[in-house]
Amino acid sequence: MRIALFLAFLAVAVGYAAWKGGGPERTMAAIAATMVGLDQLLHLFVPPTFASLDTGHLAIDLFGAASTVTLALFAHRFWPMCIAVLHMVPLLAHSSRILDVALHPAAYLAMQVATSWPVPAILILATWRHQRRLARGANEPCWQISSRPSIPSIASP
Repeated sequence: MRIALFLAFLAVAVGYAAWKGGGPERTMAAIAATMVGLDQLLHLFVPPTFASLDTGHLAIDLFGAASTVTLALFAHRFWPMCIAVLHMVPLLAHSSRILDVALHPAAYLAMQVATSWPVPAILILATWRHQRRLARGANEPCWQISSRPSIPSIASP
């Protein structure tokens, strides 16, 4: 039941972000949808196990962490940093399994799953704030724009 509730909550967040969000919100919606799709595809072939290293979820979590950190680096928003941090916690769980730290399977599961719950709420809030900025007429960029230092022209004598 909790999985269905989470998927419904995430579907609302992804749909709202895809419909009304700016570039970063839509990108996060695509990342979240991709992660859920990969998870569902994984479970078609491999049953979840939390007694040993779960390499399938490790790959999905590496994708999620790399994608959200990249988003946080390039988006002109604060919220992607929060989501990037949330995607790092499952990597700590996988690291504990790689290092063979005694970790109860329930704790391993919780570290992989629990940090997913705030993501839809943050995405909904981020999309709502984007809409508020647009309603105020604020003209803020969605992406960080790299400003290359200008090279002074060499004046001919």
